[in-house]
Amino acid sequence: MDLGPWEIAIIAVVILVLFGSAKLPQAARSLGRSMRIFKSETKGLIGDDDEKQSTSADARTEAARLRAEAARLEAQAGPQELKAPVDDAVKEGVPVRQSEHGK
Repeated sequence: MDLGPWEIAIIAVVILVLFGSAKLPQAARSLGRSMRIFKSETKGLIGDDDEKQSTSADARTEAARLRAEAARLEAQAGPQELKAPVDDAVKEGVPVRQSEHGK
């Protein structure tokens, strides 16, 4: 598909009519920003492959260290029983008003 100068001119006129002369610079700026972001993200993806191998090994060693620390702390703490505080103003899970408290 070969575009000649007349086809390009017609396409430019149609774009000018559709978007208007005021919005064209803004649209071009937005397109430029989008392309810049896209380029930086694709460069980041290429560089991430090398970093992922080293960070996954670091993450594994960090996870193993944290598991060992958690096991050590649990062994130090020993078994614990959870007790809920007893409140005289609560009867069967429902708070009792002061006037009914004495009954």
